[in-house]
Amino acid sequence: MSLGNIVYGDITILNILFAILVFFIGLIIAKLITNYLRRSLKTKLNKDRLELIIKIVYYLIIMITVVWVMSSLGIKLSGLLLAGGFLGIIIGFASQSIVGNLVSGIFLTIEHPMKIGNAVNIDGTVGIVEDINLISTRLRTFDGLDIRIPNEKVFTTSITNYVSNIARRFEYTIGIRYEDDAQKAISIIREFLDNESFVLVNPAPLVFVSKLDDSSVNITIKIWSPVSQWYSLYMRLLWEIKDILEQSDICIAFPQQVIHFADKENAPTVKPGQ
Repeated sequence: MSLGNIVYGDITILNILFAILVFFIGLIIAKLITNYLRRSLKTKLNKDRLELIIKIVYYLIIMITVVWVMSSLGIKLSGLLLAGGFLGIIIGFASQSIVGNLVSGIFLTIEHPMKIGNAVNIDGTVGIVEDINLISTRLRTFDGLDIRIPNEKVFTTSITNYVSNIARRFEYTIGIRYEDDAQKAISIIREFLDNESFVLVNPAPLVFVSKLDDSSVNITIKIWSPVSQWYSLYMRLLWEIKDILEQSDICIAFPQQVIHFADKENAPTVKPGQ
């Protein structure tokens, strides 16, 4: 069998070998260019944005290579589209969502509302951003689930980024007994927070009586902390505040009711029919 033998139409074995060679050269060129872009732009662009640009360049080179290979084999794209007929229409409708996700992925990169490693809430789905690619965004929930969300949905819905700001606030409400000194409790809590290294001085913590409830005087505590320490601080401080208050004989209130019994001798008499 010679290289000049015809396989199909005017396509010979030599044409097929040349097309395969061109395709592999295209893969090598795409890899070399993307590696160069990754090295040269590493310090100039955000990692997420850089990766998206690299993916776009990579697939664009592959697409150009495929078109070139088809041209070398004498295959005309217009002929393929015409031959596709009804199947082409179906694929066109199906690809609308893919194009929408692709465009949304590009706009997400430009707007940059989140990056890999951020804790976010995307339309009620809370987790850590694992990857932002051309078509979808992957989240890992705090339960360990891996969730893929199409970029079109990500772009058109609300995104809450829990770590984009350097500081974050949290608050507690503690109810103490009415017989305890609320002003003394506030002073104790403020002194305790002043000695806590991860509680920010600016904005300063707020400690104040927020409500006179049925069974307690409610003290609200609002604390700012570095976002990196927010969760551990939130989990730890409430119990420590309870401890220091109880060391000063200020106790956490519990629900109670006072029931008054009427004196039978002085109770009004109701006659039948009245």
